[in-house]
Amino acid sequence: MAYPSARQPKTIKFVNLLGRGLQKLEIEKPSMLPIEALIRKAFTQTGLDDFGDDSFFPALEKLAVSLEREARLSQLGRIAAHAMLLDNLKLRLNLTDYRKKRPEIAQQTIRRPLFVLGLPRTGTTILYELLAQDPAHRAPSTWEVAQPIPPAQRETFQSDPRIAVVEKTVQKMESLAPGFQAIHAMGAKLPQECVTLLAPHFISDQFGVTFYIPEYRHWTLEQDMTAAYRWHNEFLQHLQVDYMEKRWVLKTPPHLAYLDVLIKQYPDAAIVQTHRAPMDVLGSISSLSCTLHSAFSDSIDVSATGQAEARYFSEMLRIGMAQRSVMDDEDSRIFDIHFKDIISDPITVIENLYAHFDFDFTESARTAMQDYLKSRPRDKHGEHQYSLEKFGLSEQQHAPLFAEYCERFNL
Repeated sequence: MAYPSARQPKTIKFVNLLGRGLQKLEIEKPSMLPIEALIRKAFTQTGLDDFGDDSFFPALEKLAVSLEREARLSQLGRIAAHAMLLDNLKLRLNLTDYRKKRPEIAQQTIRRPLFVLGLPRTGTTILYELLAQDPAHRAPSTWEVAQPIPPAQRETFQSDPRIAVVEKTVQKMESLAPGFQAIHAMGAKLPQECVTLLAPHFISDQFGVTFYIPEYRHWTLEQDMTAAYRWHNEFLQHLQVDYMEKRWVLKTPPHLAYLDVLIKQYPDAAIVQTHRAPMDVLGSISSLSCTLHSAFSDSIDVSATGQAEARYFSEMLRIGMAQRSVMDDEDSRIFDIHFKDIISDPITVIENLYAHFDFDFTESARTAMQDYLKSRPRDKHGEHQYSLEKFGLSEQQHAPLFAEYCERFNL
């Protein structure tokens, strides 16, 4: 696959051509800096000025600087990045304001949430989507996270008019980055990852996946995430105030790097980690990143992207293993699953998962999951082709980064 794809619409290519002309004139607009200008614009457009707290400011500034200096944004990418930052500022303002109007939101308790984490391309997505089929589970849908005010209602959860609006936005990604759906299916009704819940705090891998910003990404691994997970909890409180089931099921790979803070925020959390040999997934991860980056940049260095993915995910695994090693309750708290088992017999895997956490695996849950598997064949949106070599990756050079992890989990 070429980056950007030859199938990218001509209108997008024309906008980016104009942007290159502006760059030659040393004009780069819109700008992410200074962040004070973004914040003022968010105040003006919402008529609000209370973010709840200002603990996210350093992350917003770091992200804005990385987008300006690292991301090699096209003109469309510059417009999209600016809009993404502004939209998340406005979302934070609106959620904070709505929370003040409905004090019962702050009284919501998040009970026994189930988190799915692990390297991307290790079965996390299909496992997450299957777990979301259990009638006892509540997973945040893409549409309600994108447009959370007012909170979703049980009676209209599958028919809310916001679904159609968000679906149009989701489908635009396929035109911006042709081939994206073949790598990672998205839809307004599909379960959404926690990266979106964390985005209004601006320490979120939503940005690291969407744009080439390796410096920002590594910076996030070093941060105290206490305030970020407090915001995550507040977002969940908002989503469940009018519609909740027995437990939340949630997912995002980078939770692995913040297990200590996650457990402090959710002391009764149940955690599932999926496993697969990292060298079997790095090519796919790099392909996904290049495909997404090419929606917002005309300057894609596939080798640099591959190296950045290897460094980031090896560090994420190292931190996660270190945090697991000091857990007194690791064996009961975390359930480990191998990718090959998810692919060969996912229902048995889930049955064992439920037994581990003493969850009730009902016949209605089993049937719903089996029906979902039948309706969601692999390669539904086309075949995803990739190789390590295309992204400058090799067993000899990069496998040692993951040697300790592979030895521990017999990969």
